[in-house]
Amino acid sequence: MTERDPLLLTAVAAGKAARAGLQLLGRGATALPGLVALAVDPDAISRLSASLSHGAVCITGTNGKTTTARMLSDVVRLAGWQPVHNRAGSNLDRGIVAALVADATWGGELRGDVGVFELDEASVPRILARLAPHVLVITNLFRDQLDRYFEIDALARRIGGAVGMLTEKTTLVLNADDPIVAYLGSGFRGPLLTFGVDDPSVGGTVPQTISDATRCPRCKSPLRYSRVILAHVGDWHCDHCGLSRPQPDVRAAEVRLGPNESRMRLGGGVASVIDDVVVPLPGLYNAYNALAAIAAARALDIALPTAIRALASFKPAFGRLEIVEAEGRRLRLLLVKNPAGFNAAIGALLETDRRPRILGALNDRDADSRDVSWIWDADFEALAPRVAHVTVTGLRARDLALRFKYAGVPRDHVTVVDGWVPAIRAAIEGTPTGEELVVIATYTAMLSLRDALARLGFVGQFWED
Repeated sequence: MTERDPLLLTAVAAGKAARAGLQLLGRGATALPGLVALAVDPDAISRLSASLSHGAVCITGTNGKTTTARMLSDVVRLAGWQPVHNRAGSNLDRGIVAALVADATWGGELRGDVGVFELDEASVPRILARLAPHVLVITNLFRDQLDRYFEIDALARRIGGAVGMLTEKTTLVLNADDPIVAYLGSGFRGPLLTFGVDDPSVGGTVPQTISDATRCPRCKSPLRYSRVILAHVGDWHCDHCGLSRPQPDVRAAEVRLGPNESRMRLGGGVASVIDDVVVPLPGLYNAYNALAAIAAARALDIALPTAIRALASFKPAFGRLEIVEAEGRRLRLLLVKNPAGFNAAIGALLETDRRPRILGALNDRDADSRDVSWIWDADFEALAPRVAHVTVTGLRARDLALRFKYAGVPRDHVTVVDGWVPAIRAAIEGTPTGEELVVIATYTAMLSLRDALARLGFVGQFWED
């Protein structure tokens, strides 16, 4: 950016002015500054990001993109780089531009040298048309928000079309265990890295009812699984055309899951470098997120020990197993938005002998999905026998209460409370001092609950992190 770019300089100034005004009002400024800048200069993404000396890394997928992006941001920072990151999770083009505007000086110069951008999966074609990333990471693709993304095959075709337009300057990082994602690398002419879990003790042999990939993405014949980890993720192959799970470049040869952390032993060529990877978050899905971040770091030529050290001190994003202390109780916040994500989250709870007390919140706003019928595909039945008590709230609280009832939670163990603060108060007061309250909520419900927690003085606003 120079004095010869008056349009871009005006866009940056307008965006920064909007940001300053919102901050004076105590607002997050995660999207509107980007909207303002784009209104002035529709090409602001490509023109601002062009000055990033290490290029940009884009992370997309149905689940895990926020956590993976945060992990990678910590990795590049420990490597001595300065990331420009849409850390608050605003992942449309406006959120990316808002992050770039926040990092820029009033003269339009970026302070950062690498972009780490989480992308909404439906926005991938539009954003990649304007932003040529150094690395593109795709975590997984599951059925999610059918009113926005439609069926998974349609979404995969749209992302595949965008991938096909990338040049050899982009490294593609794919989840080998997801057949829909792995197939996106077919015919890609640039560098390709894959990640996956090779531990034979992880997963079962029976495909799950929420599987979104029952057929081969190449020939449409039925897929066969020797190991199913989650939904359609696992060790897969097609008997008809021979398509099969690629051998991961970054793989977990062994995974050990605990109540508050996950440990992995890496296999393959990286095993000789370091034996144990510690992720201070429970759940197999967070092991996948860490593998994706390690693979992206490898694509950036960042040393593995640096990535491992960054992961060991990782702090979660809001709602992603975030821990909040409140009046002697520990609140564990779980953001859920689709059957696969719900099953993965409760899987982390069921890996120990917890008998959780739950605050559940269900909304049906645009960012959640207007169609909440997905709760009937999620495995509430696996959770129900362990539940000590459930407080439910949100715009669709009674739908959620009904789902818990039919899953087998006794009626006198379910309480419906209208209002965010009253629900939090009731759930906390119903949890004995020193015990844990698990908060399971959809996106806008989690935002409202966290705003209520902030008003009660238990947390800061999420954009302040």
